[in-house]
Amino acid sequence: MNGDTADKVFETAAELFALLSTPTRLRIICALCEGEKNVGELMQWAAVSQSNMSQHLGVLYRGGVLGRRRAGAQVYYRVVSQRVLLLRDAICRAQGVVPGHA
Repeated sequence: MNGDTADKVFETAAELFALLSTPTRLRIICALCEGEKNVGELMQWAAVSQSNMSQHLGVLYRGGVLGRRRAGAQVYYRVVSQRVLLLRDAICRAQGVVPGHA
């Protein structure tokens, strides 16, 4: 790997790690191990307020980590980034959870 390629890889990795740099965001990713969840389910799993959850979901969505779909009044989130899916699977297995692929 030449220097330019290595720099790009390291920059991309740093951006991804920055998106996942808070415990709440990691909890969200782990909560999605078994598939998509709505905002209320994620709030219960992560034990945070609605405004706090909305901020974290927004960052992850805008960063290309999460996808979302609306079903009536509910919004459901799932992991869509292939790089994050690999990290999510490793985190889930470390917790003894068999990850489901969204």
